[in-house]
Amino acid sequence: MTAWSAGGGGRNPGGPLRDRVFSGARLFLLSALLLAGIGACGRLIGWVALTTTIGPTAYLLLAHPGTLVSRWRAAVVGHSSAVGIGLACLAAFGLWRHPSIVERQQDTAAQIGAQALAVGLTLFTLHLLDAHHAPAAATALLITSGISRPGPPLYGMLTGLALVLTVAPLLSMATSGRADGAG
Repeated sequence: MTAWSAGGGGRNPGGPLRDRVFSGARLFLLSALLLAGIGACGRLIGWVALTTTIGPTAYLLLAHPGTLVSRWRAAVVGHSSAVGIGLACLAAFGLWRHPSIVERQQDTAAQIGAQALAVGLTLFTLHLLDAHHAPAAATALLITSGISRPGPPLYGMLTGLALVLTVAPLLSMATSGRADGAG
């Protein structure tokens, strides 16, 4: 019997593969439950709450429960900063009521400028605040592209973010029993 199969050195008797399978199953179940719930809530209130920024945020909060506190702080600071910066860039470039890139099936020079500036400022801000959260860049893009522009699209995205930032940590703590760590 090898050390790997016997779980030598204090390891799980099933080995690292078994640990990955159980961790993966946990992520699958929690993320599917969380996103289905967020989607259902959005549908009930008539807004699209599942946007491209929700999935990566859910992953970061669910996948590594030992770093939950620092990841939650980064997510809240990151998305809050991105929303403010995205809205400011919409206003600065005169895009507040401009059709989204989906409606136009292309972006304008002003949208490209707003998108580039919003992501750049978001990354700069997150670096200054030591709150690294990559999905926040998607939030800035969703706003400045007009996909989640002011009104119901933005309200839906904000609702989805609020739900994932509230429920994912609770799910993570309930299924792992820990929320410690600063990594």
